[in-house]
Amino acid sequence: MSVFRAGWRVVRVLGAVLGGWYTVVFEFPRMNPVQRDAAVQVWSQRMLLELGVALEVRGITPSRGPMMLVVNHISWLDILVLHASGHCRFVAKADVAHWPLVGRLSTAAGTMYIERELRRDAMRIVHNMTEALLEGEILAVFPEGTTSDGITLLPFHANLIQAAVSAHAPVQPVGLQFTETATGMNSLTPCYIGDDSLLGSIWRTVSGPPLTAIVSYGEPQLANGRDRREWARDLRVAVKALRQS
Repeated sequence: MSVFRAGWRVVRVLGAVLGGWYTVVFEFPRMNPVQRDAAVQVWSQRMLLELGVALEVRGITPSRGPMMLVVNHISWLDILVLHASGHCRFVAKADVAHWPLVGRLSTAAGTMYIERELRRDAMRIVHNMTEALLEGEILAVFPEGTTSDGITLLPFHANLIQAAVSAHAPVQPVGLQFTETATGMNSLTPCYIGDDSLLGSIWRTVSGPPLTAIVSYGEPQLANGRDRREWARDLRVAVKALRQS
């Protein structure tokens, strides 16, 4: 893609971000929760369109909670992709809250933030997640704890799974991958790992070839006597299989 076309795409993306900010500041106060959820989904779908990312959803998205989604983590795009697929509340690292404009939008969408470096904060967020599940929420977590290259799958941390155990809530494994739309080959373009900067990852995405985000929803499962560590291992197996299907 030419620099001019990529630059024009950036302008459209910024326009969509500002449009989302306007909605949050001026329209959200007049909306009920259902309307807000719908607005977040529509805005996320628009963002993907402006970024040149098509969306392909496989399986059945949950329409009501309680439900915990466990998803492999590749990119800053992941939250947009899941919101575009269906309503959920994310548990994300606290840094996201401070991202320019995007942090405000993420907070308005109901994201829960965790300071991963603080063990005490993990206890707090698990308690809050348990309460949210008991209230019938749909929560989404990235149990790898960080982004990967989308090819390998890191071990799953079990801490956040405890909320589903405590709330006796089902967990639905979700496999996420990005492919080049033209070839169907796995793409590393949107990866956000290692020394990658957020701006660098965004530029690669807007200036690269069209992408397709594939979201594969598996069958929900209950703990059935498994503790959080055993369940986390089984969920990792399920997510791996979904990404390879």
